[in-house]
Amino acid sequence: MASYICSVCPRECGASRDDVSGNGFCNMPVLPVVARAALHYGEEPCISGTRGSGTVFFSGCSLRCCFCQNHSISHKNEGKAISVERLAEIFKELESAGAHNINLVNPSHYALSICQALQLYRPKIPVVYNSSGYERVETLRMLEGLVDVFLPDCKYVDSALSLALSGAENYFEMASAAILEMARQTGVAQFDADGMMIKGTMVRHLVLPGHTKNSMQVLDWLATIKDT
Repeated sequence: MASYICSVCPRECGASRDDVSGNGFCNMPVLPVVARAALHYGEEPCISGTRGSGTVFFSGCSLRCCFCQNHSISHKNEGKAISVERLAEIFKELESAGAHNINLVNPSHYALSICQALQLYRPKIPVVYNSSGYERVETLRMLEGLVDVFLPDCKYVDSALSLALSGAENYFEMASAAILEMARQTGVAQFDADGMMIKGTMVRHLVLPGHTKNSMQVLDWLATIKDT
């Protein structure tokens, strides 16, 4: 892929990114850098199930959360650069290993390559887009028809808190619009006979110590969209 000026995430930092390098906020190239690809049992029960979720952990991030549990991957960018073709092969391998789904963790800044990989090989199991919620609607629309389940966070309503803890004052502005777009694309949640989620949008929230007011604001907002 030729070098391009990136606006794929809400930072819209105008970085120059090519296949092997990038000078933007995420400091990542266009081609995916993957830290781990394996069956994973630590997601929500309707995602991990009994056979595990076929999880691909992508390196780098468009946020700087001080409480990140994957700090070495998201902040220190540990991982191995691979081609789009190899990513498509990984989808096949995880599917063959019995995964309930293909679970793309922290995929936002690789959306272009992910689209290409899913066009090369569309798994016969659900594709899960597992993100921080900090997304551009325009980027999500590129994924329409390629993602079956969206699994976003909704971390904050309080902009001062999102700036202090994740370096993103506009987090709720972007995440709220993104979640509505995700829900539009997937529609009402659907589950198979074993209780596995096969379509829909499931929003997660982490309650931060000392910030329960923010959590209540998140829940209040989510309650306004429960019937959409």
